[in-house]
Amino acid sequence: MGRASSSILSFLRQKPTTQIRYFSVETTTKDSDSSTQVAQQICNIIRTKPRWETTLSSEYPSLNFSDPKLIREVLNQQSSVLLSVRFFLWLSSQEHFSPDSISCSAVFNALVEGNACMAAQVFLEKTRFEPEPVALESYARCLWEAGRVEDGGEVFERLIEAGVCPSISTWNAALSGCIKAKRTDMVWKLYQEMMEYGVVADVETVGCLVRGFCDDNEVLKGYALLRQVVEDGVVPDKATFDRLISEFCKVRGYTKMSELLHVMIAMNCAPDNDTYRKIIRWLCENQRRSEAFRIFNDLKSRGYAPDISMYTTMIGGLCSMNWVGDARKLWFEMIDKGLGPNEDTYSTMIHGFCKSGYIEEAWILYKEMGDKGYRPDKYTTNTMIHGICMSENLEQTKIIHKETCDEETTVDSWDLYQ
Repeated sequence: MGRASSSILSFLRQKPTTQIRYFSVETTTKDSDSSTQVAQQICNIIRTKPRWETTLSSEYPSLNFSDPKLIREVLNQQSSVLLSVRFFLWLSSQEHFSPDSISCSAVFNALVEGNACMAAQVFLEKTRFEPEPVALESYARCLWEAGRVEDGGEVFERLIEAGVCPSISTWNAALSGCIKAKRTDMVWKLYQEMMEYGVVADVETVGCLVRGFCDDNEVLKGYALLRQVVEDGVVPDKATFDRLISEFCKVRGYTKMSELLHVMIAMNCAPDNDTYRKIIRWLCENQRRSEAFRIFNDLKSRGYAPDISMYTTMIGGLCSMNWVGDARKLWFEMIDKGLGPNEDTYSTMIHGFCKSGYIEEAWILYKEMGDKGYRPDKYTTNTMIHGICMSENLEQTKIIHKETCDEETTVDSWDLYQ
């Protein structure tokens, strides 16, 4: 028996998840019953015998395993693509075996449905099988989703050269695959071809193009495209708005960010906690903490329920302005709503207390943090040591150093106060 390609062997070692699709075989009822019975016996041997290849040859010495009807019936009866491919590879190693197109199609489609694009590629090379356009489209999508954009592009070109215009879902899969692979050059090439074929872009296409502009640091072009499609009555999905908002946060485009929020609300594409979290973090990082606090309170009055991450961000912003009293109110408000502080929340509040001189309060939280199983990082520990040393309570500093921190963690601050 010939050796299978390593890519197919790799696929065969995976847990079987896909079943070969059933297809009709034109036979008489008697022949069909007989063929089905033999196929069931063969499938049972394949499933239960370690060396089933030898067993099949010895138990069925006169059976023509190359009979297309038998092959199809075995593929129909088999419960997993793994065993079906193994059976087909075994047949391929036999002399004078010539696989028929229906059997090849069944195996190839199963490989594609199982996202085994490398095994499918080798299968095509070994059998020289030419799939139907619909199967090629599925194969191309499989390649794009796996990040193999060059191979996906080749299959795509084969479709176009054959005069087949892929569906919009396939174009979108191609664009999305190129975005994931950071190949925006291919995005614009594909989109140009898409327009030449007269394919009408949809919401998913717009999202891919906006992401492409953002990846190319052309956020204003992405914004212009979004405004254009909105004027045409197309409502981009929330992820597209979020990506633009995130990019405008990076370049401090507060006006455009505010406009996007208003457009989202007007188009019934309501911003959620994740959207506002990005905005509040950006405002806090760019010295607009008062505006961030106003938006945070406005969200609560409009029925939004901030999560632990948003509370942590806002507490950090308030502490940066030395508004420790407001930060403490948020801390207890958060707990009252059943949101227990996490490691980041503790670290943020401890830093805020120390910065404002509330060392005892910071020490209480530091101990509480450890009691709840959170291990303070180097930044939090050094902040605590610095605060205690500034308050001239070196005894507490020694306690931290001895009980809760190793030498590597605290050496920066400890050396300062020897």
